[in-house]
Amino acid sequence: MSKLVEGIKDRMVAAAREAAPAVVDAAQKAATAAAEKVAEAVADAKNAAGETSVASEPATAAEPVAAAHAPEGAIFNPDNAHGNLHLGIDVGSTTVKLAVLNDDNQIVYAKYQRHHTDVRVCARDLFEGAATVLPTAQMTCAITGSGGLLLSQWLDLEFVQEVIASKRAVETLIPATDVAIELGGEDAKIIYFDNGIEQRMNGTCAGGTGAFIDQMATLLHTDASGLNELAANATTIYPIASRCGVFAKTDVQPLLNEGARPEDVAASIFQAVVTQTISGLACGRPIRGNVAFLGGPLQYLSELRHRFYLTLNLDEEHRIVPQNAHLFVASGAAMAHESNKLSTFPQLIEAIDALGDTQGAEVERLDPLFATDEDFAEFKTRHDQEVVPKGKLDGYTGRVFIGIDAGSTTMKAALVGEDGQLLHTWYGNNNGDILGTAKVIMADFYNHIPAGCTIGHVTTTGYGEALLIEALKADSGEIETVAHLRGAKAFLPGVEFILDIGGQDMKCLRVKDGVIEHIMLNEACSSGCGSFIESFAVSMNMDVRAFADAAIHAKAPVDLGSRCTVFMNSRVKQAQKEGATVGDIAAGLSYSVIKNALFKVIKLRDPKEIGSQVIVQGGTFMSDATLRAFEQLTGVHAVRPDIAGCMGAYGAALLARDRAGADGTSTILSAEDIAHLTVTQKHVRCGRCSNNCQLTVNDFGGGRRFITGNRCEKGAGHKKQKTEAPNLFKKKNELLFNREVLSPDEAPRGTVGIPRALNMYENYPFWHAFFTRLGFSVQLSDQSSKKTYQAGIESMPSESVCYPAKMSHGHVMNLIDRDVDFIWMPCVRWERKEDPTAGNCYNCPIVMSYPTALALNIDEIREQNIEFLYPFVPYHDKTELKRRLYQVLAVDRVADAEAGRGRVRGPKITRSEVDAAVNAAFEADARFHEDIQTMGEEALKWVEDHGGHGIVLAGRPYHNDPEINHALPELISSFGFAVFTEDSLAHLVKPERPIRVVDQWMYHSRLYAVARFVTMRNDLDLIQLNSFGCGLDALTTDQVQEILEASGKIYTVLKIDEVSNLGAARIRIRSLMAALKDQEAERLAEATAAGEAYEQGDAAPVAPSKDAPAFASRKYTFEAQRESASTAWPKVPFTEQMREEGYTILCPQMAPIHFDLVKEVFRGAGYNLELLPSTDHDAVEAGLRYVNNDICYPSILVTGQIMEAIESGRYDLSKTAVVISQTGGGCRATNYIALIRKALRESGHPEIPVISLSAVALGEDNPGFKITPALLKQAVYAVLFGDVMMQMLYRCRPYEATPGAANALYEEYMARARKLAPKFNRHNYTKLCREAIRAFDTMPLVGEGTKPRVGVVGEILVKFHPTANNHVVDGYDQYVVTMDDGTTYEAEFVGNDASSDLAVIKLKDADASKLTPIEIGDSSKLNVGEWVMAIGSPFGNEQSVSTGIVSALYRSTAMSSTSGNTIYANMIQTDAAINPGNSGGALVNDNGELVGINSLIESYSGSSSGVGFAIPVNYAKNIADQIIDGKTPVHPYMGATLSSVNALNARTNKLSTDSGAYVASVVEDGPAAKAGIQEGDVITKLGDDEITSADGLIIALRSHEVGEKVEITLMRGKEEKKVTVELGSDEELQNQQQDDSSTDTGNGGITDEQLRQYLEELLGQQGQGQGYGQGY
Repeated sequence: MSKLVEGIKDRMVAAAREAAPAVVDAAQKAATAAAEKVAEAVADAKNAAGETSVASEPATAAEPVAAAHAPEGAIFNPDNAHGNLHLGIDVGSTTVKLAVLNDDNQIVYAKYQRHHTDVRVCARDLFEGAATVLPTAQMTCAITGSGGLLLSQWLDLEFVQEVIASKRAVETLIPATDVAIELGGEDAKIIYFDNGIEQRMNGTCAGGTGAFIDQMATLLHTDASGLNELAANATTIYPIASRCGVFAKTDVQPLLNEGARPEDVAASIFQAVVTQTISGLACGRPIRGNVAFLGGPLQYLSELRHRFYLTLNLDEEHRIVPQNAHLFVASGAAMAHESNKLSTFPQLIEAIDALGDTQGAEVERLDPLFATDEDFAEFKTRHDQEVVPKGKLDGYTGRVFIGIDAGSTTMKAALVGEDGQLLHTWYGNNNGDILGTAKVIMADFYNHIPAGCTIGHVTTTGYGEALLIEALKADSGEIETVAHLRGAKAFLPGVEFILDIGGQDMKCLRVKDGVIEHIMLNEACSSGCGSFIESFAVSMNMDVRAFADAAIHAKAPVDLGSRCTVFMNSRVKQAQKEGATVGDIAAGLSYSVIKNALFKVIKLRDPKEIGSQVIVQGGTFMSDATLRAFEQLTGVHAVRPDIAGCMGAYGAALLARDRAGADGTSTILSAEDIAHLTVTQKHVRCGRCSNNCQLTVNDFGGGRRFITGNRCEKGAGHKKQKTEAPNLFKKKNELLFNREVLSPDEAPRGTVGIPRALNMYENYPFWHAFFTRLGFSVQLSDQSSKKTYQAGIESMPSESVCYPAKMSHGHVMNLIDRDVDFIWMPCVRWERKEDPTAGNCYNCPIVMSYPTALALNIDEIREQNIEFLYPFVPYHDKTELKRRLYQVLAVDRVADAEAGRGRVRGPKITRSEVDAAVNAAFEADARFHEDIQTMGEEALKWVEDHGGHGIVLAGRPYHNDPEINHALPELISSFGFAVFTEDSLAHLVKPERPIRVVDQWMYHSRLYAVARFVTMRNDLDLIQLNSFGCGLDALTTDQVQEILEASGKIYTVLKIDEVSNLGAARIRIRSLMAALKDQEAERLAEATAAGEAYEQGDAAPVAPSKDAPAFASRKYTFEAQRESASTAWPKVPFTEQMREEGYTILCPQMAPIHFDLVKEVFRGAGYNLELLPSTDHDAVEAGLRYVNNDICYPSILVTGQIMEAIESGRYDLSKTAVVISQTGGGCRATNYIALIRKALRESGHPEIPVISLSAVALGEDNPGFKITPALLKQAVYAVLFGDVMMQMLYRCRPYEATPGAANALYEEYMARARKLAPKFNRHNYTKLCREAIRAFDTMPLVGEGTKPRVGVVGEILVKFHPTANNHVVDGYDQYVVTMDDGTTYEAEFVGNDASSDLAVIKLKDADASKLTPIEIGDSSKLNVGEWVMAIGSPFGNEQSVSTGIVSALYRSTAMSSTSGNTIYANMIQTDAAINPGNSGGALVNDNGELVGINSLIESYSGSSSGVGFAIPVNYAKNIADQIIDGKTPVHPYMGATLSSVNALNARTNKLSTDSGAYVASVVEDGPAAKAGIQEGDVITKLGDDEITSADGLIIALRSHEVGEKVEITLMRGKEEKKVTVELGSDEELQNQQQDDSSTDTGNGGITDEQLRQYLEELLGQQGQGQGYGQGY
């Protein structure tokens, strides 16, 4: 339908609506009929004239529809194929959706298809299918989706942001929606519509999306729909990691391996998606009202929706499940198009075919795995010789021995003979059914074992080890690390290094003299393992072998990085968009898996560390591509046995042979019994401790059961040991919280609620004693549980914060339900300083300030007027603490109660009461810590007396929470160990000083002390607990590992979060046990060789070392049992001699503009400072090699820059030093120096001095590097000048008239500053600043103030460093004008008047004859009540029209804007809706003439309902003519600085009136001064207009002309005066300002105060009224 017809139709309907609403329907029908007749008439006329349809005219009517059948699975509604057609294409991460809509937003055609990573082919298929039914349809086209941008560029089609498309579809089709939840292939979004529009989208993680569901479905050997069917019959929900797919796999697989019902696992997977969506995206904002569910997964998976309904407590009334929810984004793109360019499906197919081999170039490429065919041939020849000794099974007689490796995703089995030769193997996927697969294996083995042979012994290993022992009556089990070692030793006797990468496990064993010296496993995450490669292969519709083969022949492998594999997804998708082949991606994945193993798990610095005798094994190494990547990255020729995938089973079989003895036979079930083996399952609660674990009991009959779900061994059906080793975690919790509280009757001052969270696990005895002494009844929140976590999930503002912090939300909610008088959770920056030799005693930043986050995000606190007290208190300073607590409790609380928050009861609290309570609290706290230490000594004495072994489970105090530690203490205790807390033994030893890290956090000081104590004992080992996401532990884990391993102790870390599956923890603990058993065997051998008696478990005392500590024990005396190697870290000082010799001092780049000048300052002072270049990719890689990968990105960047420079060969390392800043605060930045020193030592350069640049004493001494006052002052000037240059560059560059002009000016003045920097003083700094400002000020700019301003927030690197902020400030944009027919023109900016909100642009290369200008009316002839129409594109709706009347004329207002104050004078007021997008559009009268330019809306609700304002066209034309003539638009100017008078400042300044414009100052010889206006006058009238404020005067002035004389009424003291002012021009002011800025002060400098004020103004911190003083 043409625009003419649309206009006729709209006018008819509008007229009917105005006449009477009842006739609207009839008018609508009549209008449509009229429109169709007109359309027919136009078509007939064109046909008669021999014309064809014009390309720019939208397609109409039914001719585009063909009679062919629609493709299978497509939606086709031929009846809807009328009017204009609009195509929307949504290219997602896994699918492409195509939707063709008509003008009524009805679907004409739609199809949804997986693209298997080949977007081009998939898009072409969809276009071909659509062309069969819509062969000639002309459509507007728009593309959206995460993978759509490149396709839109290739096809030259409009791109619509995905969130915009989704929003448009929801608002159009389901307008009642308050919240929309949309899940796609790898995208997840929540859009809130209830108060404006707010959208939240997942980042680089695909957790909880369609791809995640697909991955989980493959584990259950089904697809997403099969998962849905399974979930419908679920009875139990298991906790599954919702953070990301990799973690979820780590939970799902053990559940399947241990016999959980697939139905329950399926529903649990859906629940994990729900939890991820709510916690990860909502991040503290509740989901309320009508909730719409969009996207493919939510369209097709009813059980997933069901889990959302249950979790959000949604009744049917509030659920919105639209038809074709999976097509919403594609439909939204079709609706939101702005271009009217038309295309047909054949044209789109032709455009795709014309692309050829076009590729993008964002993702970096690597060298091919094999450069030549000869390289590949040599590789194959070498590895084909690595064959395990084999024997023939046919004819074999005697005993055979079986090893079964029940792995996480695959099962392997091996059969060996009496002499160890391999007779038979089995390898296959377990498909989530370990027992079923084991039955298949044993049937195969029984089938192959010759008659007369007997099975001597069966050993199981892997995840399913215990299950198979119970089910099949296997003889023994072994931890998989030991099984792998046994197999490797048999194949390569001198093996030094074993790397095993399985489906989900990555194990690295360092071996010395045949004994495991060090074990490394992937930490709570299966990133970079075989299942990840398998998942990618499946997503690409390929077999794993074909995938690996493609990698071998790839020419340009994609660099996918080496961190968490979930983040590789986005790079893979980008590479696919850029045309990378499957082989390129497969080869890149092979590199990434090995990088992940080497740099993240093993943390390899130098390939020499792994030795020369290296075995690689595990299913992942069956791929030649993975093996080749390992050899390429390490430079080592590894040995891969031909049974690499079965080495665990082979080792288990050899262990079975070792254990069988001379004539032992196996208890394994017979073939017949195994074939008839059945299992029944039931679910019960354990109830044997407070964990109340949900158990799955697998009953195999005959009294054989296997129990899973138990966190410890209590519910596993094992007999209790006679003597149970002490578990101090349980005892510490009792000591902490079992304290007598006052009953409400005994508590005159009411109740105080204390959350059982975070540092209350350290400080509760203090606060309990304090408040009890003051007469409060202390109410502690309930013990943590899963319900506690779920109660707080809606208010958690960050998904990535640690689990202990997340738990605190639920504890606060628990106390709110208790209705306590107030809740107490103070912010504590410093703990008590337990160790006087430590650098500081900070709490970690989360513990320190998280109560603030709770207060801001828990809505119930505000809604219910809860008094939640979270003051910062100086816990480390007793005197100041007393003062602060009195202020908070006796003063602030009373004021809060008066304001309606909280309740104050009982007598007023006095200062002496607070003092006494604090004293009592410190005594209670001291007793608590003494009791803990005594318990530790008693437990250690028990270990000595019983020949036992203790494990120090070291973490933070809040790791004592059973819900947070997931009963790990009980699990460790169940293996027979005594379990210690870190604070129970840390007092026994003086920590060594100095250690490498800056010891700045109090809880960590204990860690380092207790780690040292453990190194002195044979009967103790340490396991560190680490909350996932803890940034500080990236430092502490490395330090604790150094302390332990230096003395030959094994370091084990357990990462914990909200997921309670302990399969990985069991492996680590049992691996530690196996290593301890080996060490004990060594000690036995040593004792035997020396002819000494030795009992198993004996501590075997040795002579104490010379630096043995004085054990500060309370009850018992303990001796050192073994030599403890020193880990003291000698610091290499930077000496005067080094300075004199001209040592090169490497300085990391953090802020290129500022540091460029600072470098010159230090060089001028005699230091040979070398500023490192901006970080590149190699520096990032170097950082990842040398820094714990869990640490923050800035740490990686800083260390990487330095290490890349050290390794570059550019510097003489015998004369090189490094400088780094140290803050001394509670952040990791203080420890950058420790990271750098560690990296230098590991790279073989410990002699390089690292200089600390710090304002606080941190134990650093560098006599050759001194910061003098003069040097410091010059450096400050350098930084200030850097700020000035940066602000001017960033402010002017977007608007420069000549591209490159701003950069050229910047380079010119930076060059001058570099020369001047070593001599910076107040005079030359100020002079250079002024010259630079004047140069930038006079640089031609266009379009000032018209572009959005973007704030970059973060620490120094993120704000200023290009690599750290991803080059966010780079780039140069252009102006493009799009016509209604889709034609686009590039435009240049002519000029603007920011204070009037008007600008002029000029089209480039436009043919004026083809443009139709609008008729310009006369705004002075407008009358109130006259009809007007506002035209624009509100919310992206192109060319929409809203009508209304002129409701007032000559309205004025002033509004703050980015460029100062915008003055809207003499505006046209209309009730036509002016929404975002209408601004700048035409306001036309009923003759179609332009009478104004839409500008703004004033609304009290913040919505579009209000009054709109337009700038009169007469005024706009006057301004435009001035700009076009090259003039500066001028405005009337009075020459005074003004501020508003109100009742408060009138009273303060003793003014005689409480309203008006106060004259703060007058410009000398300006219009006001000439008229006699003085400083201190208050202007009350301009002519007859009352003036009530400064804004009012400025607006009033705008209604007058330059040169006009106006009468002003003012108050001078109590006297009223009238003066006449001849208004000047603000152009004169600008010239005057430039003249002023070029005039220096008499003495050539400015005072410090002037400098401060000058800089404040420059940095945008102007005082009130400053903005007016220059222009009015």
